[in-house]
Amino acid sequence: MPAEAAGQPTISVVTPSYRQLEWLRVCAASVADQAGVSVEHLIQDAGTGDGLEAWAASRPGLRLFVEPDQGMYDAVNRGLRRARGEICAYLNCDEQYLPGVLAEVAAVFRRRPEMDLLFGDAVLLRPSGEPFSYRRVVLPSRVHTRLAIVGTFTCAMFFRRSLVERGYEFNPAWKAIGDAEWVDRLLRDRVRMAVIRKPLAAFGLTGSNLGCSALAREEYAVWRRECGAPPAWLTTPAIALYRLRKLLAGAYTGRVMSLELYTRDCLERRTRFAPARLGFRWPHS
Repeated sequence: MPAEAAGQPTISVVTPSYRQLEWLRVCAASVADQAGVSVEHLIQDAGTGDGLEAWAASRPGLRLFVEPDQGMYDAVNRGLRRARGEICAYLNCDEQYLPGVLAEVAAVFRRRPEMDLLFGDAVLLRPSGEPFSYRRVVLPSRVHTRLAIVGTFTCAMFFRRSLVERGYEFNPAWKAIGDAEWVDRLLRDRVRMAVIRKPLAAFGLTGSNLGCSALAREEYAVWRRECGAPPAWLTTPAIALYRLRKLLAGAYTGRVMSLELYTRDCLERRTRFAPARLGFRWPHS
């Protein structure tokens, strides 16, 4: 453990991977340069044969496990069972952490021993790697999660490993909405959650994100029927209340930001993007 990380909990980051080495390199770089905290990065790969093992062997501290799995959430579960850190997270290949955020996350967990789950803000990136939108987080609610969609980003979500030890694994039966179903279970059981009002991670829109897919929409429809979702007429009020909470939290206020991000074209160092006004924008705008 680095001297500057003494007294901080170790953070275990799990990345599920399948034929995404080009994006995985970006993701891994953003974990490797985190300072002030002890971090382990576990890659759970379904067996790509695309040079992954040779690349991973050149990355000190990275733990690679290549084995068949039953989809993304099964891969995440496998990684979490192997995790040694007190704090856990999962970061997909098309996502990355912003500089220095893991030390801040560790400090929040240290200050708040009663808290089990932390959500942070996120920045959305175009396929080119350019930031274009800011997403402010508010605590999720069961009604909104079941009738609309979970409004938090897993790339900016951290939780104590004790949740996994208590049986809160992701349900691998779901291939695209497992995080929403997982959050719903935590809300049901009143797991202690909090938010940090600052950007922790960047989410890359690559055109193949599972959460934006037809499969996700199909699974949501099935899950709503199976979980006994509230009546459909509550959808509009639930969304309106959620957006009001977001408004009061400043989610729709533009903010001028400069960001340092890794790109596929430059993995040796972060690229600094000039200050720009980022607000709540949809991918097509």
